[in-house]
Amino acid sequence: MISKRASEFTSFIVMDVMAKAEELERKGEHVIHLEVGEPDFPTPKVITEAAIAALQNNKTRYTHALGLLELREAICRFYFNEYGVSIIPDQILVSTGTSPALLFVMLALLDHDDEVIISNPRYPCYQNFIHAAGGKLKEIKTFPEEGFQYRPRDIEKSLSSKTKGIIINSPSNPTGIVMSPEQLRHIAQFEKQYIISDEIYHGLVYQGKAHSILEFTDKAFVINGFSKLYAMTGWRLGYCIFPKEFTSVMQRIHQNFMISANGFIQWAGIAALTKAADDVAAMRTIYDERRRYMLKRLSAMGFTIHVEPTGAFYVFADARRFCTDSYKEAFRIIEEVKVGVTPGIDFGSSGEGFLRFSYANSMANIEEGLNRLDRYLSKHY
Repeated sequence: MISKRASEFTSFIVMDVMAKAEELERKGEHVIHLEVGEPDFPTPKVITEAAIAALQNNKTRYTHALGLLELREAICRFYFNEYGVSIIPDQILVSTGTSPALLFVMLALLDHDDEVIISNPRYPCYQNFIHAAGGKLKEIKTFPEEGFQYRPRDIEKSLSSKTKGIIINSPSNPTGIVMSPEQLRHIAQFEKQYIISDEIYHGLVYQGKAHSILEFTDKAFVINGFSKLYAMTGWRLGYCIFPKEFTSVMQRIHQNFMISANGFIQWAGIAALTKAADDVAAMRTIYDERRRYMLKRLSAMGFTIHVEPTGAFYVFADARRFCTDSYKEAFRIIEEVKVGVTPGIDFGSSGEGFLRFSYANSMANIEEGLNRLDRYLSKHY
């Protein structure tokens, strides 16, 4: 019999959209993918060369449970150079992607029925990590005209003796919004709770600069990795930075559930942090061109962009002028014009009526996809 906890895990709807796209492609249809948040660029050559060299030098054994010391030292230098914060290697856990790292944070932090504050809308999988660790969600509704950012007074009203953490995500999935220093400072004031900051889209910012929560508080867990910035989604390499007192428990959790991340891939991660800056800059320039084009086109079609996204590679567009059921609309779009988009309901009830568009695709495909969408809207609305 399936456990009650597992049966309550929610679906990741964008994966359902992708499955439908793959079904259509098997039938010979040409689908434009604007639903998936995955870089379309190849992994930079300096990274793949480092992985090949590690394999050739037999770097294929277990590593320390927290990760290669050399990689953890490189992460320390990276956070000091980027954000001016000082951390030590024993505050870092390297794992097979950011998802396990986030799960291990919840296991380290939560007792049964402890609460974690999350925004609505938010990345769909957060709630399942919380539930897997026996915790409960404390949802806070956010508003499009404010870029779906927390209001500190709403957080304060939601706090209880069971509240252990507050999740933030900047640059954000699905909105692409980057939190300001002032907003981060307001979050950091809640000193009795741990801030869990998902920083996986750091580096993909097109105006200004992303700031780490570690600039404002030490009582934080930072989730980051290599998938988005370095086009390494399939490599599965991520990490968590945590307060010093969690070193022993994070090491024990990882020893038991993962042993260690892949050794040769960790050597590739060092190359990403130390040698791939030019490749990242080139990708970021292209992303920005696509971002500006997509914003212009979607606005011209009648979508509302409440706050301009300046990070990640998403536009969370208000489609309430066209639809009230984003799930049905997304599947009708892919059926009729073969364009994959993500329904806003995937990100929570406050996302209903919105559609998320990813510009992690070529400009040619984005143009064609938006042309098809324009024809679809002209036909139905």
